[in-house]
Amino acid sequence: MSPERLARINAMLDNRQIDLTLCLEQIHKPHNLSAVIRTADAVGISDVHAIWAEEYQRISNHKASGSGQWIDIHSHHSTAAAVAQFKAQGMQVVVTNLSDSAVDYRQIDYTKPTVLMMGNERDGISDEALSLADHEVIVPMVGMVQSLNVSVAAALILYEAQRQRSDNGQYGKRTIDNDRCQRILFEGGHPIFAKICRQKQLPYPRIDEQGQIEADEQWWQKVQMNKDAWQHLDDESSEGDR
Repeated sequence: MSPERLARINAMLDNRQIDLTLCLEQIHKPHNLSAVIRTADAVGISDVHAIWAEEYQRISNHKASGSGQWIDIHSHHSTAAAVAQFKAQGMQVVVTNLSDSAVDYRQIDYTKPTVLMMGNERDGISDEALSLADHEVIVPMVGMVQSLNVSVAAALILYEAQRQRSDNGQYGKRTIDNDRCQRILFEGGHPIFAKICRQKQLPYPRIDEQGQIEADEQWWQKVQMNKDAWQHLDDESSEGDR
């Protein structure tokens, strides 16, 4: 891993907001999923949650133009189970909803542990999620349309959360745990070796402060491959980075 790559990954890790997350409820369109995940990464979110009624409706880490490799994506089979997990972590649940009880999204204090829940493109947030939410928010609009694309609304709200947290000094302080940092450093800094480990079901080695792999001779022997295989993995890695 080059020093520049190491510095960039470490800067990202220093800005991850582990107590700010996003939950997508039955959002189906791939371009919306991709856009929301990209925004989540851009504002420092480390986890995105999705609620699916069907097993086949799962987010693929390859659907976010590279952003998916930096974010952990978690699936839930019910809204109640997802919200219970968030509240067990002390998070306030904020949902977007067009209603008389909803407030301007800028009135919420996002410096608190927060999950933003977004409903699907056709029906919006579910009644179940509304009943479990702590706050309902809207994006004020003065035109003829009443709602924004879900990815646009998510971006507006998440960047407000970023603004508040930045003003509050919550960026630039690493809060993500070391084991997770080690995994991200290895996968992001040594993608070819990470692929080999997954293929061969080998444990990830430790990454030192210079971004280099620390492993014994036995580990290195197990990851040896022929030239053609190395080239194939290298080509795949380059395509993924693009």
